[in-house]
Amino acid sequence: MSPARSRVEVMHGVNLDMLGRRDPAHYGLLTLADLERQVREFARELGLEVHFFQTNSESEFVEHLRELANSADGLLINAGAWTHYSWAIHDALEIAALPAVEVHLSNVEAREEWRRVSVVRDLCVARVVGQGVEGYREALVRLSKELDG
Repeated sequence: MSPARSRVEVMHGVNLDMLGRRDPAHYGLLTLADLERQVREFARELGLEVHFFQTNSESEFVEHLRELANSADGLLINAGAWTHYSWAIHDALEIAALPAVEVHLSNVEAREEWRRVSVVRDLCVARVVGQGVEGYREALVRLSKELDG
């Protein structure tokens, strides 16, 4: 049975469109399209409906976040490098007021010091890092539990 609240927005930020071409040691070889296919399948298994959004424009990311209240019940957010310094994204996430899970393909905790900072962490119900595409499954499971109440 699908949760009553089942609409999930998956937001990918700056440079996530370069998956498959960007540092395979950290991000693997899958493309953004590959990742989205996998996430769609994970969501289907959980009875969730997913929509995807990716941009390299911080202002577009912020605007999209601010408009989600009417189209999504929950959010997976991988803001890329913006995670580490964009207070504008933090504030837009706060305005959206949706349950959110922060997710990163690479283990940001084991990389450069600046990547260990997350300005959105305090607004998220969970954080999943360093598990590649499987991290998105874990994030969806966690969000599904949150949406089920």
